[in-house]
Amino acid sequence: MDLNTLLKHTSRSLYLSAKMLPRSMRPAFGLAYLLCRYADTIADTQLLPLEKRLYWVQKFPALVRMQDTTQQEILTRDLTSSSENPYEKALITHLNDCLRALAQIPAEQQPFIYEVVQAVCDGMHMDLTSFANACAQAPVSFEKISHLTQYCRLMGGKPGLFWSQLIAHTCQVKLARERFYELGQQVGDALQIVNVLRDLPKDLQIGRCYFPKEQLTSCKLTPPMLLDAATSVRFEPIKKYWLHWGKENLSHAVDYYRAIAKTSLRTRAAVAWPILWTADTFNKLAASTALLDVTRRVKISRTRVYLTMLVTPALLISNRLFGAWLNHKLKTLP
Repeated sequence: MDLNTLLKHTSRSLYLSAKMLPRSMRPAFGLAYLLCRYADTIADTQLLPLEKRLYWVQKFPALVRMQDTTQQEILTRDLTSSSENPYEKALITHLNDCLRALAQIPAEQQPFIYEVVQAVCDGMHMDLTSFANACAQAPVSFEKISHLTQYCRLMGGKPGLFWSQLIAHTCQVKLARERFYELGQQVGDALQIVNVLRDLPKDLQIGRCYFPKEQLTSCKLTPPMLLDAATSVRFEPIKKYWLHWGKENLSHAVDYYRAIAKTSLRTRAAVAWPILWTADTFNKLAASTALLDVTRRVKISRTRVYLTMLVTPALLISNRLFGAWLNHKLKTLP
């Protein structure tokens, strides 16, 4: 199975953005995603004890850099049968192919891949240590607001930095690189908090509550209380806090998008789509009155996805239109 097929079947909507990227960026972008997804499989498998998962999550970035074939074989053997998803199973058995493909990535792009794999593994280490004693009947939460913002930076902001580094090294950017990189991280933070909010009921089912104890306590809530969908109303202040935090971070996307030259049409499309879909998802989350109901996952419709893609040509040539459309979506948020 080729790596492009693996990307298509493991990345959902991200694959649409990846397809739009120019050829100079596409291989590095796709490969970084697959390697991070591989690390995610390590962290989530229940076939390995916690100590073994922690070991491999910490070891994985060095394994990628050094391409230790012995360690690759041991890891692949440990993870065999850890997923029921046939494409995820294929990814597990094709680690060697991913690492061989890494050698074909331009030398200047390889460090960006190493950095994002390290950051995501650090986020997964945070997962495994913070929720070490958690279970479905007794979810555990982060302690402080700063813990969730740090987690969003590792799992969303650093991938946003990775994307920004690829863009800045392959096409014209009308901002100082450091400023462009910081904007990319803030946008990435927003993309991650939307995932945390949307996946809250599912995460609670495995004992993880990313929303901090200090906020829950102020609302007279505990993580186990969130297992009851009727608690959604009492969770509203916390939801609104993080929607506002996400909105503030996503608002930086206007300057970020404007910095990408209008001649870089494919890159602008690949950047615009996830930003606009995230804004749409924020609005769906804001409107939801049953966020904690595990049977009612919040997601935007295919119609909304295709509508965004349909109007893309106008967005590519007008920074003003992109900014106006995004700001219109964000104004409806609390």
